[in-house]
Amino acid sequence: MTDNPFHRLSPFIQEFIYRRRWTELRAVQVEAARVLFDTDAHLLLATGTASGKTEAAFLPILSLLSEDPPQSLGALYIGPTKALINDQFLRLNDLLAEAHIPVWHWHGDVSRTEKARLLRRPRGLLQITPESLESLLINRTTHLTNLFHDLRFVVIDEVHVFMGSDRGRQVQCQLERLAPYMAGQPRRVGLSATLGDYAPAEEWLRANTDRPVITPEVNEGGRRVRLAVEHFWEEGEPSPPSPLSHYHRYLFDTSRDRKSLIFANTRAQTESVIAALRRIAERESYPDIYHVHHGSISAPLREAAEAAMRDDYTPAVTAATVTLELGIDIGQLERVIQLGAPYSVSSFLQRLGRSGRRGNPAEMWFASFEEPALTTAPLPELVPWHLLQIIAIIQLYLEERWIEPVRSVRYPLSLLYHQTMSTLAAQGELSPAALAQRVLTLHPFRRLTQDDFRALLLHLIEIEHLERTEKGGLIVGLAGEPVVNGFRFYAVFPDNEEYSVREEANEIGSIPSPPPPGERFALAGRTWEVLDTDPKRKQVFVKRVEGQASMSWSGYAGEVHTRVVQRMRQVLDEESHYPYLLPGARERLLAARDLARRTGLTGADPVSIGGTTYCLFPWMGTVAYRTLNRMLRTLDYPGLGL
Repeated sequence: MTDNPFHRLSPFIQEFIYRRRWTELRAVQVEAARVLFDTDAHLLLATGTASGKTEAAFLPILSLLSEDPPQSLGALYIGPTKALINDQFLRLNDLLAEAHIPVWHWHGDVSRTEKARLLRRPRGLLQITPESLESLLINRTTHLTNLFHDLRFVVIDEVHVFMGSDRGRQVQCQLERLAPYMAGQPRRVGLSATLGDYAPAEEWLRANTDRPVITPEVNEGGRRVRLAVEHFWEEGEPSPPSPLSHYHRYLFDTSRDRKSLIFANTRAQTESVIAALRRIAERESYPDIYHVHHGSISAPLREAAEAAMRDDYTPAVTAATVTLELGIDIGQLERVIQLGAPYSVSSFLQRLGRSGRRGNPAEMWFASFEEPALTTAPLPELVPWHLLQIIAIIQLYLEERWIEPVRSVRYPLSLLYHQTMSTLAAQGELSPAALAQRVLTLHPFRRLTQDDFRALLLHLIEIEHLERTEKGGLIVGLAGEPVVNGFRFYAVFPDNEEYSVREEANEIGSIPSPPPPGERFALAGRTWEVLDTDPKRKQVFVKRVEGQASMSWSGYAGEVHTRVVQRMRQVLDEESHYPYLLPGARERLLAARDLARRTGLTGADPVSIGGTTYCLFPWMGTVAYRTLNRMLRTLDYPGLGL
């Protein structure tokens, strides 16, 4: 085993490195090459954002595929979002321009022509989302052997996003369902920037395989980080911030003349902040450099935002949700701005990691807005919860390098239904025993029994999602056919059907439900007036107008861990000064600490909030808090005086 694996890379990759003027391979790239060249183990790369993990995985993988070309696809890359796949597709195309190794991507925005070309002659690397891989398993069974029989590697990006979720367990099922179509067992490579404990990730990556997982210890050196937290709060009548408020003025000045990425926790927040920044820019004759990027924006507008962020020579400001949180290369980003508090330490690190590339410090500015509350408001409304959560998340990482652990699920019953229906849709009629053999042997269902599965099958037959044949086999039933035939079935997470918004021939994005003609709403950071709707095609036709409007989307709020909430209580109790707090945030924290001392809200006892009314602060995370809430409802708390 040589000390420098550079000389073992293929000549076209060495040339790529020379052209990029890299002086040396990074530590993670050296260690990854050693594992992939000198062992047959799976590999987990768990290093910081912008540490070179993608190249660390693909430089040796592509060298090995170049030396011994496979007779089918050689590598499968599974990414959590289409945006990430599109980004990696561009990066790998540059790498493989002279290698004659094709790179394919497969998702809903890819043309049928390109997909047909891949099916005719599958070679090289395929990049895909779990949903599109599910579609392949159901609808392309006759092509699976030709596609994957000589598959050598499976690369799973952003492992922490998949672990502990039904979507991640779906990926495990998919890899096992592909196994009968492959001649050997491909090696798995997992990539992640936000793992606290490597052991659960290693267990997830090796599931139902006989290879060990190697996680190299990589010394990345000291990382420079710049943090700033400001808080905006005024006493008076509650009202949302106006476009000319101090809050929006601060965001405008903080992002002005910079390549800035603004993260929000909801799509509605991204819309409102960009609309406000555009109005300020228009008043000051400043160019419109503003973009919105979230799941309800049309693909062309999302791609335009990504292209603007990659342009190193022109300022651009994009407000995004999690769609830009993951490892997309958005160029020389100068500043990350977070509206309010992220839900987790993991999300904080992902978003911070969008900046600080190419040797620069990672930089993140938090802007917290607290709606004004009357002095007579109930005690919980007088506490700056978002400010406390920001400080708690930052301190947990700075002090302890703590990141939320992955929560395992012993009985993933919704996924069991999904994979049962998917297997029957792909294979056609199967006997109950054959169906159980295919489904219950999948890793996520290892704790379920034959009796559990029999109970599910009997229930599905009763509600006509399954049907018994004359031979005693099982097929998809009348009620199940619309479920498995809909494209939304490929995803195991909730996905609400939305209406497409169109301005003449241009698609703007989508909204949950159409307002009536004449009404206005916000989308892509602009205001639109409804001209007409087509309920059958689920389309809304609009024209662009001036003025202010809003739009809300339903969605699942993120979970806050109990450790974060307990650290919030500690922030109120301690006397520490945090150097990253700006004047408004420092002043508000002092006021909150004074309130906590006067009321005793950080203690264990209920707090009187007037008369015979008391308030309980359990200081629990989302899951425990909801459990307590439901338990009290079960106990009939109105009858108990609660």
